[in-house]
Amino acid sequence: MDTIISNSPEETQAAGRRLAATLRKGAVVALIGDLGAGKTHFTKGLVEELGGDPAEVTSPTFTLVHEYREGRLPVFHFDFYRLEEASELRNIGWEEYLLEDGVVVVEWAERFPSALPEGTLRVRFSIGGGDQRTLEVEK
Repeated sequence: MDTIISNSPEETQAAGRRLAATLRKGAVVALIGDLGAGKTHFTKGLVEELGGDPAEVTSPTFTLVHEYREGRLPVFHFDFYRLEEASELRNIGWEEYLLEDGVVVVEWAERFPSALPEGTLRVRFSIGGGDQRTLEVEK
């Protein structure tokens, strides 16, 4: 497990860029952590490194999924926070997205861990004092 200490949203975004540089099509990245822990900032960096526009990245809390297709790999950004049951994943095309030639990123992935495929990369976010965040990357 790799541990990253971030002292600002910009550093969290940079951590997302570094991780994205290692990703291949079909990768699934589970983001685990409390509200405000930096999951969306991390995703901005990930999308940026893959060739997308980080300014377009917002949390998909109400839409459940955002697609960023303009980069070298498309990114499908999910948020499981508002889902009540794993069966709701069928309604948003979860299985189909997993078959796409892109990268799937899931905020609040801890809500339905059994829905995550084998080989999912997990990033756990912990909030420290001020803007400090600890990211534990489990490959």
